[in-house]
Amino acid sequence: MRSMDGEQVTKAVTGAVAALRAGGDQDWSEVIAGRLEWTCLRTAEHLTGALCGYAGQLTARARDARVPLYTTLRDGVDHEGILQSIETAAVLLATVIAATPREVRGFHPLPFRSANREGFAAMAVTEIVLHTHDMAEGLGIAYEPEAELCEDVLTRLFPHVRPGPDHWRTLLWATGRGDLPGHAPVTSWRWSNNLVIPTERLTLQGITPAAAMDLRQGGSGGFEWLDGSPYEGTRDAAGMLVKAYESGVHRPEWGMFALVRSEDGRAVGAIGFHGTPDEEERAEIGYDLVEGARGHGYATEALCALADWAMTGDGGEDDATYGFGFGAKHSVKELLATVERTNIPSQRVVERAGFAQVGEGQGTYAYALRP
Repeated sequence: MRSMDGEQVTKAVTGAVAALRAGGDQDWSEVIAGRLEWTCLRTAEHLTGALCGYAGQLTARARDARVPLYTTLRDGVDHEGILQSIETAAVLLATVIAATPREVRGFHPLPFRSANREGFAAMAVTEIVLHTHDMAEGLGIAYEPEAELCEDVLTRLFPHVRPGPDHWRTLLWATGRGDLPGHAPVTSWRWSNNLVIPTERLTLQGITPAAAMDLRQGGSGGFEWLDGSPYEGTRDAAGMLVKAYESGVHRPEWGMFALVRSEDGRAVGAIGFHGTPDEEERAEIGYDLVEGARGHGYATEALCALADWAMTGDGGEDDATYGFGFGAKHSVKELLATVERTNIPSQRVVERAGFAQVGEGQGTYAYALRP
């Protein structure tokens, strides 16, 4: 699996600056940036501020609010100074990302209030390529980022967008900047960092389509696994997630989570939903652990946390607050679990989590949890 890190940020800004040099003969304070209401100068200032802000969030490890760090370009800055500022901000962020441990998270409001270094790298690349497109469109110059950068962004920040044959065109459409054959125009959008749910000893870390693809193909998904690799059921579930993503029906809050042990950052298993809730607001849940993690109560702890999350309706910030027109709130009225009759330990897990047996199948018991 390709990593999303500071190198990707540097690659994105190198291509952006190279393209924008062709616009040096125009007044950026007068030219409107594509479909935006901002001038190219204001767009460049926003981009510089976003990159510096992301570096500040990771450096401060802020969890509850944005760090009050603001940057502006000085009055009268020339074309070369604008490009130098963008490049400097990107290098600053790339350096911070390289020095930040994987488990560190910083605040970001949408949609689940936090992101790790990979998330901030992906957001930075998105800011760079999209706003470079905006400025290039206004200035009348050619620009197209590398396809791999666009694919990496889509599979990490846009899990709800069905992938298309052209990653750049898909990203432009998904962010309201272009048309895609067979798709309605996008008028409001957001990206989606992975959801993370903390417990006493674990963090349930949402698995992105990029990580799921890697797991399905026999990789680690970017996690350090306790026994060296995940249980086979985790790879099967990752394959289901990839199919949902490729069909355009995957929703990250109803997806799959790695169980990462807080004491050492190692993944000990996976848990997740078999799909989005049905019309009766019911969802089915499943889980597994690597052999070396069994018998320590991790499955029960994770199941209790995920069940509580699913029933409380706390899905993150309400996007309507930020002008997106749709929310991340959620809830279910019933959670279901199917356990093999011979799997006594798993039966004990669901029972300890409050599930009650409600039926039987061929070789299985059906359990349900209601508020």
